[in-house]
Amino acid sequence: MKTEKQRSHIHFKNTLWPLLALLVLALSFVYFKGILPDPKQVKIGVTYMTMNNDFYKTLNAELEKKTNQQGSRLYVRDPELDEGKQSQQIDFFVREKVDVIVINPVKSNSPSIISSLQKAKKAGIKIIVVDAPVSKEVAVDTTIVSDNYQAGVLIAKDMMKRLPAANILLLEHRNAVSAMDRIRGFVETIKDQPRYKIVSQKETLGQTEEAMPQVKSALDEGMDFNVVMALNDRAAIGALAAIKNNGLNRKLSIYGVDGSPDIKNFLATTNDIEGTVAQSPIQMGRKVAQVIELMKEGKSYDSQYLIPVHLVNRDNISQYTVTGWQ
Repeated sequence: MKTEKQRSHIHFKNTLWPLLALLVLALSFVYFKGILPDPKQVKIGVTYMTMNNDFYKTLNAELEKKTNQQGSRLYVRDPELDEGKQSQQIDFFVREKVDVIVINPVKSNSPSIISSLQKAKKAGIKIIVVDAPVSKEVAVDTTIVSDNYQAGVLIAKDMMKRLPAANILLLEHRNAVSAMDRIRGFVETIKDQPRYKIVSQKETLGQTEEAMPQVKSALDEGMDFNVVMALNDRAAIGALAAIKNNGLNRKLSIYGVDGSPDIKNFLATTNDIEGTVAQSPIQMGRKVAQVIELMKEGKSYDSQYLIPVHLVNRDNISQYTVTGWQ
């Protein structure tokens, strides 16, 4: 016959085991939810030139969705078009011992960014460059970009089809290789056509708030132009705002690049925009996630991926989703 002390001991053991089981279950839940570090979890540092652009927000949202499904951890930073900040962010990723850095460089040949990326490579970190290439001084693992040169070619051809002659204002972002590739594609397509002349080139950083005063200044000076070729849709919207505020009564043809919802809405509902070339930040984000998965599995991948681009104008806008990106 068991004593009272023995019965108490058995009761304690019977009570303890369920509690221990619950504790193990709770810790497992915490572990798999990512609150405790997973030694097999891929850590990814991401820095785009700016998050003040829906293109990068959309790209990142797709990347975040896909990497969450893969169980990866994402560190996202915004350098706000400051190459010094972006360099510091890369250094932070190195200290955090990330496995992969995804970078859209503020300035492709920036010495500070190049130096920080070289340190990352020495630390064994994989580097994926998106939307704009970085200097060849950095041995990046892969580059994922839109066919930016072709974007400029498509705009030039559409302009020449619609207009017998043109005086052209270029809106640029000179530190961004992707932006200048678009301008180069446009300029080289019209170079042997004397009826199409570039009358001025303005630096806008690809931002609406920078493009608007630049175009206003050109209008105030009485500059004679009837086409605006903008490196991206944000600059094109800045040009449109300046033209509207000026009350200009002559027709100007405005082109952008991106295929953003704002520009597609203008194409669908007004005659204010002539066209844009659609990139796909969604496809780009998916491709980045696919390459990270290949890296994780030790499989081969290409050194460059070129994402196709498409001209969008009033003739074909009905084929596109106006409210979102492609």
